[in-house]
Amino acid sequence: MQKRYRWIEGVAFAVVFVLVHAIVWWLTVTSSNLPLGDVTITYRRWIEIGRVDHSWVGVDTDWVYPVFAIVPMAAAALGGTAAIGSGWLALMTLLDAVACAFLWRFRAFRVRVVWWWLVFLLALGPIALGRIDTVATALALVGVAFVVTRPAVASALFTAAAWTKVWPAALVGVLLLLRRGHRSAVVGGAAVVTGLIVLVDVLYGGAPHLLSFVSEQSDRALQIEAPLATPFMWAAALGVPGAAVYYNREILTFEVSGAGTHAAAALSTPLMAVLVVGGVVLALLAVHRGARRTEVAPVLALLFVAALIAVNKVGSPQYVGWYAVPVVWGLVAGRVSARRFLPVAIGVLPMAVLTQVIYPGFYERLLSVAPWIVTVLTVRNTLELAVLVWAVVVLVRLVRRPGLPVRADAAPDDSTTGVRRGLAGGRMDA
Repeated sequence: MQKRYRWIEGVAFAVVFVLVHAIVWWLTVTSSNLPLGDVTITYRRWIEIGRVDHSWVGVDTDWVYPVFAIVPMAAAALGGTAAIGSGWLALMTLLDAVACAFLWRFRAFRVRVVWWWLVFLLALGPIALGRIDTVATALALVGVAFVVTRPAVASALFTAAAWTKVWPAALVGVLLLLRRGHRSAVVGGAAVVTGLIVLVDVLYGGAPHLLSFVSEQSDRALQIEAPLATPFMWAAALGVPGAAVYYNREILTFEVSGAGTHAAAALSTPLMAVLVVGGVVLALLAVHRGARRTEVAPVLALLFVAALIAVNKVGSPQYVGWYAVPVVWGLVAGRVSARRFLPVAIGVLPMAVLTQVIYPGFYERLLSVAPWIVTVLTVRNTLELAVLVWAVVVLVRLVRRPGLPVRADAAPDDSTTGVRRGLAGGRMDA
């Protein structure tokens, strides 16, 4: 009976997976404001230049992304650059399916965690498939499935994701800090992937441009969707002299001008650094006082991701998709962790919906700074700040009250079935 139920559940999930991705695919190709524009215009141009002129971004010229990002872009164009849009959506759907397959065994509250991710993807809409961030997120989610049992594999996957879009490097940092007894495996996994990518890049003559993505991001001003830009967006909406939205043609994005914007942009990096360092200190203190590493790790990962979003001078809508990784990590890390992360798992869903309303829904209204859509943006950005505050508060509580040890006779809970199976191969806090 149980085997039959599992078979029915698997079929039901496959049907819903296809349905959700079909809806998001349809929205991506039919919505206004070109949610697939980065792929069909920018990515396509990069691949065409590489094929025709043999000048590849990240190898022969500086690039805004780490060099491994060119691989999925080229793979999506295997059927021809004219069909890169369809190729990209098919590839992203396949990557999401792979991530679901690896996460299938994990449950929280007796429900498979991958169901939550499908709801999140639907809430986020077209941007969940239409950017390079989808690749990094899928790789990182697969990495989460190996955090306990195979830290080297998890580190390798997080590193591959980071060479696609930088932010998953923070997840490698979490493993290094909190995967006691297996740091050599974490370093080894990251070193192997990095070594292979760097070796190939250098052999093709790309050494001078290998780290160009760092400098390409350093001179950016405040992007209009960033939380730090919210006060200035209101200034523009209210007609304050000097406050306005403008298009930065060099990096192809909309930014906001006005008194104080340069200072806010300059504050972004040091503020982010303070939050990251503070999070590390709190996490290490919590572990030192007896908190379980398995519970501290996803909270620290969430703090890193939330800091990279909430105090970033760039506020691209696809960034919201990053939250899926620490949330899934928190939900699969055990019963206590799942309960702790439940408010965040619920809270990021309206955040994703509001992001879809902003882009691609009514982005043209945001560009004209209509007060109602600036209000929507303000609520969304407030939720992003709330997630960051939540992570900080939880770490502080873990320092003050690290928790009681688990009783040896405690009854098992199938909400942690996947984690308990993984722990047979090695505990995170061993």
